[in-house]
Amino acid sequence: MASFSISTKVEPDADDDCVAEEEVFHFSYLFHSLVIHWFLSLQCHYRIRANANLLALLALQFENFDDFTIASPWERFIYEIEAVCRDWMTDSPKRLLDKGAVALVYSNYSYKVNSELKYGTESYCMEYYFETNNNGVRPCTFDLSSPNTLGQPGTADWRSGFHDLQLCFGVKEFLVISPKSVSSTVLDAPEASKLLSAVAIALSNCSSLWAAFVPVHDPSRKAYIGIQNMGTVFTRRFEADGICSQVPRRLMHLEGLYELFVSKFVHSTLDLPTNFFKVQFAMMLTYKMLAHDDYNMKAIDAQNTNSGENLTGETSNETLWDNDCPWSEWYSAEDPVKGFELITIWSKKMVESSLEMAELENASPYEAEKWLICPICAPKLPEVSEWNQIGFASQLHILVDALKMSFKAQFMENFVSDDNSGSENLNSSMVILPPTVSDQVLKELFQEGVQVTYSAYGGNKTSGAIKGAPLESLFAQFCLHSLWFGYCNIRAIAVLWIEFVREVRRCWEESQLIPRMPANGPIDLSTCLINQKLQMLAVCIEKKCEVNEDYQDCIGSEDQIESMTEEESVVGDDSFKMRISCGDFSGNVDSFPTAGDIHYSVKTVSAFSGKHSDGDDKKPSDITRRGSASIADAMMLLKSNESMHAPYTQEAPLMTEDMHEECPQDVEDFSDSFNFSTLVERDTLASDMSAFKAANPKAVFEDFIRWHSPGDWIDDDDLEVEMSKDNSSPRGKLSKRMSKNGNSWRNIWSRSPALPFSEQKPLIDPNREGEKVIHYLETLQPHQLLEQMLCTAFGAAADTLIQTNYGELKQMETMMQHLYLTLPPALKPLQENRLSVDSETIEDLRRLCVVFQHVEKLLTLAASLHRKFLQAPRLAREIFSDFYNFYIPRMGIGLIEEKEFDKKQAVWNEEREVVANMLVQPTANQSWRKVLSMGNLLNGHEPIQREIIFSLHGVNGNHYAIPTATVSLQNIETYRMYICGTSNDLRVALSVVSSD
Repeated sequence: MASFSISTKVEPDADDDCVAEEEVFHFSYLFHSLVIHWFLSLQCHYRIRANANLLALLALQFENFDDFTIASPWERFIYEIEAVCRDWMTDSPKRLLDKGAVALVYSNYSYKVNSELKYGTESYCMEYYFETNNNGVRPCTFDLSSPNTLGQPGTADWRSGFHDLQLCFGVKEFLVISPKSVSSTVLDAPEASKLLSAVAIALSNCSSLWAAFVPVHDPSRKAYIGIQNMGTVFTRRFEADGICSQVPRRLMHLEGLYELFVSKFVHSTLDLPTNFFKVQFAMMLTYKMLAHDDYNMKAIDAQNTNSGENLTGETSNETLWDNDCPWSEWYSAEDPVKGFELITIWSKKMVESSLEMAELENASPYEAEKWLICPICAPKLPEVSEWNQIGFASQLHILVDALKMSFKAQFMENFVSDDNSGSENLNSSMVILPPTVSDQVLKELFQEGVQVTYSAYGGNKTSGAIKGAPLESLFAQFCLHSLWFGYCNIRAIAVLWIEFVREVRRCWEESQLIPRMPANGPIDLSTCLINQKLQMLAVCIEKKCEVNEDYQDCIGSEDQIESMTEEESVVGDDSFKMRISCGDFSGNVDSFPTAGDIHYSVKTVSAFSGKHSDGDDKKPSDITRRGSASIADAMMLLKSNESMHAPYTQEAPLMTEDMHEECPQDVEDFSDSFNFSTLVERDTLASDMSAFKAANPKAVFEDFIRWHSPGDWIDDDDLEVEMSKDNSSPRGKLSKRMSKNGNSWRNIWSRSPALPFSEQKPLIDPNREGEKVIHYLETLQPHQLLEQMLCTAFGAAADTLIQTNYGELKQMETMMQHLYLTLPPALKPLQENRLSVDSETIEDLRRLCVVFQHVEKLLTLAASLHRKFLQAPRLAREIFSDFYNFYIPRMGIGLIEEKEFDKKQAVWNEEREVVANMLVQPTANQSWRKVLSMGNLLNGHEPIQREIIFSLHGVNGNHYAIPTATVSLQNIETYRMYICGTSNDLRVALSVVSSD
């Protein structure tokens, strides 16, 4: 009889006066063993009879007669099992997949098929587990066993990709039959034995070597009994059970577990000290390393409470894991890496005594043959309707909802005022934060002294294709603050925008420089219109300040101007007067343009007003040279043969995008057309001509063309040679377009007075343009504001995330590049100003938020791994690559089952110290600490789980062996025991080969 029991008695302790009798777990099935002996003796009989039954049943289907040879319900049950097994054996794995085999969660290659069976009034479910790849071919993976050497443990991984029964008993393909009940287990011993006997007879009739199992007892114990025909005179029996309560102390140590295994084949436990058995031993220890403690989690939860905006001014003493990450200014992300599991493996070690096991229990984990590490991270993917994680993506999703709400009102004030009908449909949950909160946000936005230069403006050009605002600009910072202000609802945005515009007006009226906006350089037309307007306003305020300051300075300097000699006024005499005027529109009054800088692009419209004068009839005041910057590249005037001087000229006026769109209409309305695309070009040209006349009093129209538009002057090569000999004036002629009668350029030349640019009327009026900007901001429609906010917020969030340091993770770098390629086309409809409340663009934007969330999650994981493996970057790369390959196929789809990421990476010898240091010495306040009881400590930590496989090949003289057997037991794994335990539970699975 085959029985399996564990019985221990605790010896009296030296310090205790009492003897404790510990719990004994025992799973012996007497009836099961009797039935097994019975069916084996009748196996041949039933095989012959089953074949006859099969023929009889076929005849029954055609001739409609009763065959009393298969009248027994149990025999019919065996026949049904046999028929199902024959079908499964006939079908190839690929065909089983086509018939609907179900893929298992724990492995990419494991599948199962099932069939329902009836026996009397009971219903049973029989499942067949097998392995194959998508092509129907068995994958080449490491196994716990092979057909000839069952139970020899692999060295790569013990759990990943294996079914629980494969790990316990070292089998490949197997059947599981269980009743269709809530627990799916058989609680009655006779019923379990009868089920197993029926399956064993059916498999024997099919000549199948599959193992068969029946679950028994309570499901929490994971108990099974099973049998397998090995194709010879030998049969393998399986039994497994577990202890879910306190584990006996002796079984907490390797020495006691070794004696438990040896007791299964020795005649008496008294022989243990005197006999030595060569037992094959393999062990896997699992250590758990936490990434952070509970205090860190509490600090994260506190910071992300409510709107996420840290406006209290209070700081926490706890250092968050992402404290120096670029997104930490806006929110604190939960560490995606909750910890790590470190697995140490000893494999194929031969043990001869319990003393060796005691020594092995005190061995250092560094002596293990292999180390594996696996991150503990949440694999659940965010659904479209689930935005419970704090981050940019979740707030952008709320901002998209605000865009949809923005079409319900014409002005932003409608969302704040309760008296207006525009707020009737607003959700009552859209609360307005107290004024102190918005005041603190505005104080941070308009912080004095925070200025950016044009060269540094825009910083990261990666998002240049997104028509938003640069990350460091005022409007981009406003958008990022809005994401975390009052849950980012439309009411909160309206309140913050109204206060924002009031603060901008205050800066304008008080001539205070606008922070975070450059006051020089051209308008960046690649940004959104609000950013262009704010940049225009910053330039206007700068010009106002210059005019007011310089005008006060020049009142007491008139005498100095009048006392200047004629020689001082020949070159550079306008250096003082120029600072008085508003002509230098760049705001950089200390730098003067050179001859190479005098040609500017047209950017604004200003009224033209000039006195008519003849370029050839010079007035006495025109004889004096004024406004000269330098000699123009040794060029000579045509009439006077004097050196040509390049004048100081006004900068081209600045223009925003909407001003460019208005210019063609202005030209159409202007009756006296000068053939210019815009009036600005005409005004700029007239200003340049006046400045050129002032710097060159004896110049003619042809001289201006040679300096301003060299392409319209044709030199005579022969005359140029003669000129070089007698040093006479250059010879040539105007181009055909400049020689036409009524040429607009010549008409402007004749009407332009000789005035240096310091005395000219500015091409743009900063006061008028500044008021136009304020009017635009105050009357901006809500949906136009939200459209520009979304473009800017997406770009600013991406520009913030890309600053994350994640090491050399190529996949993450590629994904960020793909994100930047995805954003511009997805956000382009927002720039066309053709959206409506029912537009499909709203749903497209929500899907874009989902994509952004996936990228944000992977980026957070990459940053976390990089920080934890600074001294072992290879591990960070390999772990992230594994997770990336696991995660990417599941992006954008909802998974029915939640498959955990459990891919493990091998730790190299030089990396073991880095990994071990992640297990910090335990402290007293860590509630997860357990009483040390299992040995093999690593930095003071015991393993959280220990898995052991004992195996023995052949035992002489044991009560299962038959000396006269034709097949020797020496080549067969006679005994195999799998043990999995923690400090609170223990599970044991035993398989025994016998010839009975």
